[in-house]
Order: sequence, then structure tokens, then C-alpha cells
Amino acid sequence: MGSYDTLDYWSLKAQKEGYPARSVYKLKEMDEKFGLFKGASKGGKGLGNAQGGLSAGPVFKVLDIGAAPGSWSLYALRRMGRFGSLVSVDLSPLSRVYDKGLFDGDNFFFIQGDITDSAVRAQLIERGPYHLVMSDVAPATTGNRSVDTLRSLALVEEVVSYAEAALASGGNLVVKVFQGGDTAEVLKRLRSLFATARSFKPEACRSESFETYYLGLGKKH
Repeated sequence: MGSYDTLDYWSLKAQKEGYPARSVYKLKEMDEKFGLFKGASKGGKGLGNAQGGLSAGPVFKVLDIGAAPGSWSLYALRRMGRFGSLVSVDLSPLSRVYDKGLFDGDNFFFIQGDITDSAVRAQLIERGPYHLVMSDVAPATTGNRSVDTLRSLALVEEVVSYAEAALASGGNLVVKVFQGGDTAEVLKRLRSLFATARSFKPEACRSESFETYYLGLGKKH
């Protein structure tokens, strides 16, 4: 039986390509399949409207919730280049092993704090609206699937709340979900907020894991 401490294909690939965790390949696959960063290389054009969404401009804005150790943030910064602006938040600091100064750039802002804290929430929302809200956040797991699923669900609902408040019209959401419990209700809520809502399990997910990802594509308003 494999251990999470064992470096598998994806973990070794991450180290070789300069990322602190294997999770980067989950985001990469979803980006390639669903166009999460569509518009980033064009300065954010193609999203937003006159009713308060982001208009065409030079910056594609992303919010990364639960960013540590930093693989998704690094992917976003490398993917967007000079056209992107990233805001990240986590209880823990980000790893500086692979960033090569990207986390010191003017287009990156990090908050070390709790997303349920009102002061943290205010700072994050103030820096929006965003083209993409992404989250690979997971609770501290106990090994009890029922408990872990409930804890995950609470975090997912918090992330969706951020997307509802801070995502621009036409923007996208991706969030990790532990399958079970009332997760179907989350997907139902996403269908009311986005033109398209669906679940997707990337190839890089561990076979024994009960995690999946929910995507909301094209925020309605």
C-alpha cells in the first residue's frame, strides 16, 4: 500500500519542474481542459461587461485560497506572466524553494491568515474583482472520512462565498471537494451562479483519494 510520504511520478515531476507539490498538475490539466486562464495572455480581454464586471485591460486577476505550499500560485504567475496579478492566502507561509523571486514581484500579494476572519476577507475582496478564484484548500485531516468531509465542505462553502462576492462577470472558479455529505448541494449552488458547473477528477489525483474538483465557468452576473 502506497504512502503519501512516498515520492511518486507526479511528486518527482513537480520537483524536477520546480514546484513544491504534485498538486500543480491537477491545476494544469484543468486549465488545459477548461481554459481557466483564458484571456491571461491577452491582458484579460474577453471577460467582463458594463454592468460591473472586469472590462478589457492589462491585468488578469487571480485569487488563490489555501495557497501553501505554493504550487498553484507558482503555476498562475508563470502562466500569466506580465499580464497577471495574483493574490494568495493561507494559514501557513509559502515555500520559497522554487519561486526564483516570483513571490517578490509587484504583481503578487500574499496574506498569511484565516479566510474566515473578517479583516482577511475584507482585504481579499478589496483587491478584486477577479477573473479566477481557485482553491486547493483542505482541512487538517483526521482519517475519519465523515469528519474530514464535513470540514472540507465548510471550507468549500467559504470559497464559493468568496467567488460570489469577488468574482467578476464571466469569471471562473475551481475548488477542491472531498466527496460525500452535502457536496451535491454545493454543485447545485454553482449551477445557479455560473453558466456551467461540473465536477472533474484530474489524472494526478491519488487513486485512493476521495477528493475531486468542482468548477464554475462563466459567472452569470
